Amino acid sequence: MEGTIKNLNPKMFGFIAQWAGQNDLFFHKNDLEGVEFEDLNPGDKVTFEIGQSPKGPKAVNIQVA
Repeated sequence: MEGTIKNLNPKMFGFIAQWAGQNDLFFHKNDLEGVEFEDLNPGDKVTFEIGQSPKGPKAVNIQVA
């Protein structure tokens, strides 16, 4: 899937705005592939898969597009 980094939190998590108007997805720094959390910026385009956390869906295998 594709989306855009919506916001980042200093506690090493953030949210991805999905395309097609679906709900934003949570992600944690451990879900990143080939990029460091510190190198991300709001507005960056990313690709990802949807995984499951105890609190619901989340983005996993996130790569900068």
